[in-house]
Amino acid sequence: MSSFKVALVAMDDDEVPDCVYKSFADAGIEFVQEECVTASELSRVAADADLVWIFGGGSIVSAETIPLLKNCGAIIRTGSGTDNIPVGEATALGIVVANTPGAHDDEVSDHAIGLMFALIRKIALHDRKLRSGVWEIEGPMPNHHVVGQTLGLVGFGHIARLVAKKMRGFEMTILCSDPFVSSEEMSANGVESATLDTVMSRSDFVSLHSPLTSDTHHLIGKRELDLMKPDGVLINTSRGSVVDEAALVQVLMEKKIAGVGLDVFEEEPASPDNPLLKLDNVVVTPHTAGQSDLSHEKQWRLSVETAISFSKGRWPRSYVNRGVNPRWELSYG
Repeated sequence: MSSFKVALVAMDDDEVPDCVYKSFADAGIEFVQEECVTASELSRVAADADLVWIFGGGSIVSAETIPLLKNCGAIIRTGSGTDNIPVGEATALGIVVANTPGAHDDEVSDHAIGLMFALIRKIALHDRKLRSGVWEIEGPMPNHHVVGQTLGLVGFGHIARLVAKKMRGFEMTILCSDPFVSSEEMSANGVESATLDTVMSRSDFVSLHSPLTSDTHHLIGKRELDLMKPDGVLINTSRGSVVDEAALVQVLMEKKIAGVGLDVFEEEPASPDNPLLKLDNVVVTPHTAGQSDLSHEKQWRLSVETAISFSKGRWPRSYVNRGVNPRWELSYG
């Protein structure tokens, strides 16, 4: 491509690092950055951009505004989830939707495992009690063990594969439900392919790693939760709406499952009145699973590398709309 323009139109961070400007300048790429809140702002900043970049949770690029991106051949969403991008509309227009799951893979997989241990060892509960002055040795004791138990994964992308790899040392049986991954590929990664119902019913611990799409909205509802063992534990570090939160509250209050670890909620920020925050068998964090001392630099670096790949006519390392017929001729390698 003789000239290439990148427009960063939504950003969670406070400022763009200097290295981003330098990398684009060295690659001969025109780079503009402006927080676009209205359709007219998006049109002014990005109508002529080859690539539009969303850093984080911005939603200015929607089904209604994407036709304004008349020159766009690619959208980058920094992070793994693309539920704030109109993937279907982009695909129909020949726009590749890329993401950067590698920026958070280790962090989110570590966090999912951490939530699981915080629950089953009752770390969070005893921490709260001890800080309130209660030294309760005879109180709620850990009533789970990990070695030899069954871990169920819903979704088998980058993060779920790392969870499986890291938990394999506990001699666990690992089941996984993912309609887009073959049983042969799962087996090669030491995981047994299973239906969603089997994962929910056989697993001692279930960890959710599905992207949020129209097909996965409330994928885990009352029916699926009722399949879980009474001492089963559910972990969600994917997206809040993958789980029917009202149904989750119900099964927890009825003690039909042992506990839940959540980094994500259907509505964020979570309301202080959310009943999940009032239950002792729930451990929560405020959508921070992807953060670490390394993640910030990786987010920027992988996004820039993805943009430069596009500028050179190459497919990116990761993209989500596999059936897209791109506006540009792209090669691998």
